[in-house]
Amino acid sequence: MTTFSGASPASRRKMQPDLSGSALILANPTSGGYRPDVLDGVRTRLEDKGWQVEIRLTRHAGEIGEVCSDPKLPVKTVVIAGGDGSINEALTGFQNHPAPPQLAVIPFGTANVLALELGLPRKAAAIADMISNQKIEQLHYGLANGRPFVLMASAGFDAEVVHAVPLALKRRLGKLAYVITAFRTGLTRKGPTLKVCLDGVTATGKLAVASNARHYGGPFTICPGGVTDAGLHMLVLEKDDPLSSLRFGLALMSGRIHKARGAFVKPFRTATIEAESPVAAQVDGDPFGATPLDIRQSDKTVPVLVP
Repeated sequence: MTTFSGASPASRRKMQPDLSGSALILANPTSGGYRPDVLDGVRTRLEDKGWQVEIRLTRHAGEIGEVCSDPKLPVKTVVIAGGDGSINEALTGFQNHPAPPQLAVIPFGTANVLALELGLPRKAAAIADMISNQKIEQLHYGLANGRPFVLMASAGFDAEVVHAVPLALKRRLGKLAYVITAFRTGLTRKGPTLKVCLDGVTATGKLAVASNARHYGGPFTICPGGVTDAGLHMLVLEKDDPLSSLRFGLALMSGRIHKARGAFVKPFRTATIEAESPVAAQVDGDPFGATPLDIRQSDKTVPVLVP
């Protein structure tokens, strides 16, 4: 009777599956910007290069996180075809994975600020070439109450908009849905004051954004660094009335938010955001309950493929 318990190390290595050149593409077919032709193009080009590729369309919320948390996931590269929320879901799953596979991104979704941060291609051939070329950076991320965020975690007006935007409107109008909801929300709201504690130093304001990325809301620069650099920054705005919001919006679009009167951007290691009554919170563009928030840099990274 043959048994494998006494097999030599060399023979055991031979029995391990060869995961090099294997990719699993996870995509949400109901998300904005879904393009099956791009998925097919990426798969075809990778298969022409000798890769084994599977495309899996998700069927329920949270499935991306479930797949990415599987410690027995038999693949070298997980490719997320979606927006920043889908990428966040993958990172949340990787939190429970002892050795996360490589991450690659096909930029879909209503917004994909991470794609902008990393300079990712959007055409199928270029995406497939990026995956096969295997150029890797380490993706740093923050934690908000233990939940990963690769872009930002915030409390205040922007989070209220994220909570309020109707899903049907978001799917139909994309980014414009946020603009419409922001106008509706901004005309009637009175936001509580936030207490923001940065490494033991306390400040107050109406909006607080902990950022892991250089960009916010698209191509607008909010702070130095970026997702492949370790370190978090906090933006605090003292006011959020309509006139102040317009002034801060113009400063953001001109790349001068850090110099605007009534705004400051500071690096930090640990932070808390609190308020006398609960204030809406969001991470990476998705609703995330309400304050209080405990924010810090994760000591983990995820390998991500870049051009």
